[in-house]
Amino acid sequence: MDAMEEKKPELSVVIPTRNEGRNIGPCIDALGWARDWLEVIVVDNFSTDATAALARERGARVFEQGPERSAQRNRGWRESRARFVCFLDADMRMPAPTLAEIRARISTPDAPDALYVRETRVGRGWWVRVRNFERSFYDATCIDALRVFRRGLLEKTGGYDETFSGGEDWDLNRLCLAAVARVALTDGALLHDEGEFSFRRHLRKKAYYSGTIGRYREKWGNDATVRKQLGIGYRFCGVFLENGKWRRAVRHPLMMASIMLERAAVGAVYLARTWRRR
Repeated sequence: MDAMEEKKPELSVVIPTRNEGRNIGPCIDALGWARDWLEVIVVDNFSTDATAALARERGARVFEQGPERSAQRNRGWRESRARFVCFLDADMRMPAPTLAEIRARISTPDAPDALYVRETRVGRGWWVRVRNFERSFYDATCIDALRVFRRGLLEKTGGYDETFSGGEDWDLNRLCLAAVARVALTDGALLHDEGEFSFRRHLRKKAYYSGTIGRYREKWGNDATVRKQLGIGYRFCGVFLENGKWRRAVRHPLMMASIMLERAAVGAVYLARTWRRR
């Protein structure tokens, strides 16, 4: 390689943002130790705060793109220079051991085409603890979604469906698995900072993202995977019982009761929104 040629990064980290001035600094700073082998790409949806400026100050490549995160993510991976791409949200932090594990996994000759990354929810309040316990049952199931991709796999599948503002992760996941992608699950986890959790804000967010779930269902039909993702049986029972996970579930009855309450509230919001669209 010519000495003057810029060394390509091993990993591109793409972060879609919209008024994330509070979060973007800590998100990028957590990656700082690895900047000699990765690049950070922030795709900002025309923020009215200092998000873009803060990202540039930390050495990120910053682009502007809207109207939704699917389009932002697609812009990000298309601008990427690495062989693998990792997608983060601004309120996520990637601990050094987890990032080092990802690097090791994508650097081997038989590297997988995509990775699920475990997730630990952090913040304050009972509901953060409940949501973290719930999330721990989803790893590498159809409720989960791949987070690290070989760039060639994104090119092959076309990336995220830009008509979706909810369900786009599941959609891309299915496209990748249909492409016979070799996938794996990390041992380490990223941190998802939910701050001071608000149940009302959580339901508003779920209501917003449920807007295109019907389109997702239409795209894939009512097959076994869709029935698991959107049906009562798997979301309320199956995912907590399969593969011996029931042992952990029965040890925490109060947590499980809280999960069922949250799932019921989210389901009611989804049904109400679906009814209003009719």
